[in-house]
Amino acid sequence: MTNIRFALSRRWLGYLAVAVVFAIICVFLAHWQWSRHDEKLAVVHQLEQTYDADPIPLQQALPELSSYDAAQEWQPVEMTGRYLTDDELLVRNRPLNGQPGFEVLVPFRTTQGEIFVVDRGWVPTGNAQDSPDVVPAPPSGDVTVVARLKPGEPALGDRTGVPGTNQIATIQLSEVESRVGQPVYSSAYGLVVSESPAPATAPVPSSKPEIDTGLNLSYFVQWLMFAVGAFGFLFYVFRQEYRNQNADDDELVEREAERQRRRDARPRHDNDVEDEILDGARR
Repeated sequence: MTNIRFALSRRWLGYLAVAVVFAIICVFLAHWQWSRHDEKLAVVHQLEQTYDADPIPLQQALPELSSYDAAQEWQPVEMTGRYLTDDELLVRNRPLNGQPGFEVLVPFRTTQGEIFVVDRGWVPTGNAQDSPDVVPAPPSGDVTVVARLKPGEPALGDRTGVPGTNQIATIQLSEVESRVGQPVYSSAYGLVVSESPAPATAPVPSSKPEIDTGLNLSYFVQWLMFAVGAFGFLFYVFRQEYRNQNADDDELVEREAERQRRRDARPRHDNDVEDEILDGARR
């Protein structure tokens, strides 16, 4: 009779506990990757719904200065008014394609009197100083602007702007409001799409985000395979010890002999020769 009592030993119960804990961690990480996958799918859906939509009037999209809903992200809005060029701000630490630079924010006063913050695009850091060599000026006079809505950004811990300059650390609209000295739209700003009349030169406009959902899905599958593999490896070790513990058992000896007869009856391949060499080395 075969002996499997070794599986109830403290050592083997410890092996089982380690495998269970490892599998639980893998399942947790798989679930996290699946959640990230779902979040990215939601972003993709949002982009499909709003990014290329027709622009609507700013006052229709945001009837109050504090108005904004997450479902409005990327929605194009249209407004007419004038840029407040004296209140232009530069957002620090905004790399583009590996090159350091700034986002250019210019408050925009609509013909109705509200002030909306417009991100006109990106400019590179200067060659000799930590500021742009040139910041293209916005159109003067009355301008019609189309911009895509984005939520304001939070403060970034201890990161602050440069005192005595127009540089800020993040697009925190409350800080922009304090710099401008007048109420602004406090929940959303806009990434410029077009300006009419168009300026001769302009900052580099933002591009449509590319969302990769496949990477998180592959990690999800990978972590599940690790969880299953933990028990597969445990079973392999168990099987090896089971054979060693019962090497003299008549039933196992007969099974091994039957397997050997079947192997001998098959045409021999290089893999079979290699297996025999490895088996001999183990003995």
